[in-house]
This record gives sequence, structure tokens and C-alpha cells, in this order.
Amino acid sequence: MKLPVVALRGLVVLPKMLIHFDINRKKSIAAVERAMVQDAKLFVAAQKDNTVMDPREPDLYRVGTIVTVKQLLKLPHNMIRVLVEGGERAELLCLTRKSPYLAGEVEEAPYCQDLTNPAEEEGMLRALQENIIHYAKLNPSLGEMWERQLVSLTSLPELMDQLMIRLPMSIPQRQELLEVDSTRERYQRLAQRLDSEIEIILFKQEIQDKVRTHIDRNQKEYLIREQLRVLREELGEDETSDAEHFENQVKRLKASPQVKEKLRKEIKRFRMMPSGSQEGTVSRTYIETLLDLPWQKIQKENKDIRKAEKILNEDHYGLEKIKERILEYLAVRAFSGRENGSILCLVGPPGTGKTSIARSVARALDKQYVRVSLGGVRDEAEIRGHRRTYIGAMPGRIVAGLRQAGVANPLMLLDEIDKVSSDYKGDTASALLEVLDSEQNSRFHDHYVEIPVDLSQVLFIATANTLETVPQPLLDRMDIIEVSSYTENEKFHIGKHYLIGKQLEKNGLTPEQLSISDKALRKVIHHYTREAGVRSLERRIGDLCRKAARELLEGQDEGKTRVRITESNLEKYLGKEKITFDAANEEDQIGIVRGLAWTSVGGDTLQVEVNQMPGEGKLQLTGQMGDVMKESAQAGISYIRSVGRRFQVADDYFEKHDIHIHIPEGAVPKDGPSAGITMATAVLSAVTGKPVKADLAMTGEITLRGRVLPVGGLKEKLLAAKMAGIHQVLVPVKNRPDIQELSGEITRGMEIVFVSSMEEVLERALV
Repeated sequence: MKLPVVALRGLVVLPKMLIHFDINRKKSIAAVERAMVQDAKLFVAAQKDNTVMDPREPDLYRVGTIVTVKQLLKLPHNMIRVLVEGGERAELLCLTRKSPYLAGEVEEAPYCQDLTNPAEEEGMLRALQENIIHYAKLNPSLGEMWERQLVSLTSLPELMDQLMIRLPMSIPQRQELLEVDSTRERYQRLAQRLDSEIEIILFKQEIQDKVRTHIDRNQKEYLIREQLRVLREELGEDETSDAEHFENQVKRLKASPQVKEKLRKEIKRFRMMPSGSQEGTVSRTYIETLLDLPWQKIQKENKDIRKAEKILNEDHYGLEKIKERILEYLAVRAFSGRENGSILCLVGPPGTGKTSIARSVARALDKQYVRVSLGGVRDEAEIRGHRRTYIGAMPGRIVAGLRQAGVANPLMLLDEIDKVSSDYKGDTASALLEVLDSEQNSRFHDHYVEIPVDLSQVLFIATANTLETVPQPLLDRMDIIEVSSYTENEKFHIGKHYLIGKQLEKNGLTPEQLSISDKALRKVIHHYTREAGVRSLERRIGDLCRKAARELLEGQDEGKTRVRITESNLEKYLGKEKITFDAANEEDQIGIVRGLAWTSVGGDTLQVEVNQMPGEGKLQLTGQMGDVMKESAQAGISYIRSVGRRFQVADDYFEKHDIHIHIPEGAVPKDGPSAGITMATAVLSAVTGKPVKADLAMTGEITLRGRVLPVGGLKEKLLAAKMAGIHQVLVPVKNRPDIQELSGEITRGMEIVFVSSMEEVLERALV
């Protein structure tokens, strides 16, 4: 048959269903009006996509219902309410008209009666009726009439039609059931849907029972607490509650109105929570944390520069640059009258006193000292704090440090900032950017505190062993101060004036019981320690103190009261000498050149050895060289080949000879750019047979054209050269400013020659 078609949005009309719906689309209104002119029959089908305003044939579900229009009611805004009664299930074959209304060819599609066994049909009917009775009992709001009407039906198809209408289902579920042709399959799907609704109601009741039990228990606790409060009042016990105690603390707290308002809101919430509950514990911890923070509590500090300088000199020997920087900080603050949020970063080898410098600076400025260790920190929450969503949440280390200091302007040491790392929990170094940015840290956001914290008055000092692992954005926010290696003379003064007294006190001895001669101390430094700092030296002095304590204890019966350690008896206490230094060669040699290297424990000298032998022009590199050093060797070879004629080297020499470059101590990895001119000089010496001066060392990078580029670590390298008895050192000319900054103690007794090209190097080095 041909019928007008109405596309429904968000609605599926089923057979035997009496329902009204509103329409306002012109095509739908025209289709209803056309149906009223004919026999009041319509075909209604659901839209697949409700957002389509002008549906076409692909936008409609094929299976729908033929309905009879019972009533029309005009509403405001050109809307019509239609009351229809569902008739036969039908299928849309095609749309025959698209304007001014939809019309199409429709074919009735009654459900397929595939149940041939009356007993099976009766069994299905009874099973459905039993489930309907169970569902109605679990859902009393349906009423007895709902249950009676369904159970009274004796035909399985009729019961299924009514159940499809009355069960709560989504639009896709109703459409899916409407499209099922088989009576058997329709029964199975309806039975599953009814079972699912029963399970949902049972789960809902179980949850409601648990909630009701919890509420009842809380009400009981509340009543008991109120009774206790009344009893205390009757007994005259004047005990203030925790909430009242917190409110009194808020009144005395030095903080902004924003902080106090946040605290009062939290205290109000805390009052409503049952004591002993998990939420109450979390709230109590949060309130106590906010009350403990020094929001506007400022400590008066030392502004006397001379007093600060005196304290710094008492605590540390040398370190002039660092002391100068701290005194500049004091001077700026004295002139400006306020904190300047400086962030210093002390970089240097282990044991050079970076951490103790920070402690000394705090003492010099009369600041509270807080140390925050960052070594191995991987979780961003360690810096920014944990969100207050679970028991055990706590503020980050920065806010915890402020809480520990008790003032808003402490000195905070960020120790080992180069050893922070990142994982799936966040980037710790990035979290530090806000902390160390003087333009942003006045409103540092901690996830736990939830109120901006002012860090602008904190003096941050960071320490690091190397800057290579510190991200560049973090470096930009800090003033870098190099803490370089100590000279032997500096170590001697540190040991004599600081370490010996410290170890004597630690081991319970007095200067009258143990004395260490100056020569013995120098020997300990030179032959028993090898480091940039003084940590090993302190351990060796500790060894001497312990052995002396035992000797004094064992010699009590003999009346021994004093131990004196001298250069001659030092071996008795510390054993054989542990450290030896490669001395300068006694005579000039061919193919052997002394290079200078920087290591994490100070400087060292490296002998570069080169041999040439008949072969096929191969280059062999041994001695655990890194990639940078290998490239320097290849660049040096290329330079030597380019200037070979100048030194009477045959054109085919390198095709007929193999070159072997070796750096002794083959088990020790070596890398860096500063051995370029050393290897090139050694190669040319081996090729030409000209010896190299024995008491000469050099450092510098080489280019293919023979230019000498600057290098770093010159203080440590020159100290190593001095230890080895080197009298002449070749240094790149661009390193002249670095040499001028070194103290005369380091360069005394050595001739520093500045070179800019390989020609100058070879002229100085070759005999």
C-alpha cells in the first residue's frame, strides 16, 4: 500500500501502542494532514540520526509501524500534538514522494509464527508471567494493575507486544526488537531484557541498603557525640573542641585574608565530619599543614657585611668568588631594602664543600637553613605536592621545607639538582622551573596546599656535580658559580685549620693527645688521597685519629698520654703510599707527548704514544678512547698529511705505513676534545723521527687547518702538570683569560705558553 510517512526523532512506535508525540517539521505536518484526508493511516519509522532535519530514505529504519491517527491538537509555535494507535508492523519498500510530504510504498510484515508446539508456547508464556510477577514485586511503583493486565493475557504474541511497550528500553533496543521477525527469537530477547531489569533493581536495592546502613551509623555517632557534649557541659568541663582550637589559631595567624578564608571554610567542613572518619583525618592534616606554614612570618636577618665576611672566612678557606657573590647579595639587599630572590647554583666535583658553603651562608646571614635533597627524585609530586584526594597525600618538598624552617625567608639548599630524573609520573626538572623563576615563584602553586605560596623571599642555593644533566631552561634561571678543585696548598690549610679539629672532636681526642706535623699532613695529601675535594683527606685524618685512640688506650698501663704523627712514622698508621704520580720524562723521546686531562676527581696527565710501522696506511687507536677523541686523532692525521712536505715526509708515506696511537691505562675510558694537538704532535714526531721535549705538556683541540681551539678545566690540568714536575705547558691563546684568573700558587714555577696554531705548537714541542 501507499501511505504518508512520518520520520520520528527519539521515538519508536510499536504495534498496539497508544501514544502521542509532537511534530513541527513541515513535511511531517503535511503527511499527517494528508492521512486525515484519506483513512487516517500513517507509516511511522524512527530516524537513524536525530540531527538530520530533512531525512531521506537511507536516514530511516526500514521497519516501522502503520498507525491510525486518533486526535490532532494544535500547539503554539506551529507545533502539532498527534495521538496515534499502533497497528500492524510493516516494512518501507521505497519512498515515492519527497515533497511536500514523505510518502512511500509500505508492505505489512507480521511476526513469523515459528512456534508449532502448543506445549512449548505455553511454557514460554508461563515463564514470562513468572518473571513479570517477580519484576512487579521488586518495583512496587508499577502498581498491581500493571501486573494484573500483563498476567491476564493468555496469548504469547499479545503478551510480548505489551511487554515491549511497557518495559523500560532505549530507542535502539526498541527498534532492534521491532526488527526481529521470529517469535522464538523475540521471546528470547524479551526474556533476557526482563532478567536484566530484575538484576539492575536488585543491585540498586543492595547499594541503597548499604548507604542507609552507613547513614544510620553516622546518625547514631552524631547523637552519641551530642550527648557527650551535653554531659561535659553539665559536669562543667570547659574543653574546647579541635575545631574551636583551630579557629583560635587562625585568629593569631599572620596570613592574607585569602588564606584565612580558606582555613575557615575547611574548619567548617571539619566540624560536620564524624570524628575518627577518614575524611576527618584528611581534613585535620590539611588544616594543620596550612596553620604551620609561615605565610607572612619574616625573620630579621644580619645586614652587617663585615660580620658576614668574618663568618664566611672562619668557616671556609679560599672560595673567594663565592664569598664575593654572597657579600654582593647582602649589599644589594641593604640598598634596595628588600629580598631579591637570588638563585645561586654551586657546581663542582664531589667533596669541594658545596653543601657546607650553603650552611655557612645561612649562618652569615642569620637565616634559617633547610636542605632539600633532590638526588634520585623522579615523581613530579615530590616538588608540587600530591592532590588532596586520598589519605597519605602531603605537600611537596619545597612547601615542606618552608614548614620546617618556620619562616617565609629561609635559605633553602636544593642539593644534587643535577641528579633529578623523569618517568611516567612527570618531569621533575620541569616542576622546578616555577620554583626557581624569580618572576613566577611569588605565586608557587602546590597541589596539596591549593593556595599560592610566596617563594620570592627564599634564598635558593642549588648544588650540582656537573651541568651536563641539568636542562637548559633550568640553567637559565640560576646564577652559576664554579667551585673548582683545591690545590695541595689549599687542602693543607683546610686540613690543618678545619678537618683535624673536627676529627679530633668526633673521635673524642684533644690536641694534647694527638698531633699531626705539617710534613705528615702534606704527605697524606700527596700520597694517600687523589681527589678534587677534601672528603678522602678527612677520612684519612679520621683513620689516624682512630688508630691513635687505640694506641693511647692500649698504652695506658705504660703511661702513654700522647701520640705524635710525623712524616717518618706515617706509614705505620696508613700503610704503604697509595697514590703515585707520573713524573715528567727524563729525556726527550720520539712519538711520546704528555697531554693534560680533566677528570671528576681533579686533573691528570696522559702520555700519548705513537708508533709507525710498514703497512697499508691503516690507523689504529687503542686505550679506551671515546668518539670525540677518535675524531681528534683523525683530524690530527689529516693535518699532518697536509703539511707533510714541509717536514720532508714522502707523499706516499701514509699509504705504505700504519700508524698506531695508544694512551696507556687501556682499561680506563677516556674522552674529550682537549687531546687533539697532543696526538697530532706525537704522530708528527713518530713520522719524522724528531723527539719531543721531555718536560713539556700541552692541551687544546685541533682543526683540520691546524688552528688550536680553547678547552676547559685548566685549573685541574695545570695542578696535574705541576704534580708531574712539568715546567712548560702549551695552552690555547683563547684560554688566556682563564689563566689570568688562576692564583699564582698554581702557575708558579711553570712557563705557560699561549699558542694559536699547530705551527707554534710544533715549533715549541719538537727538539
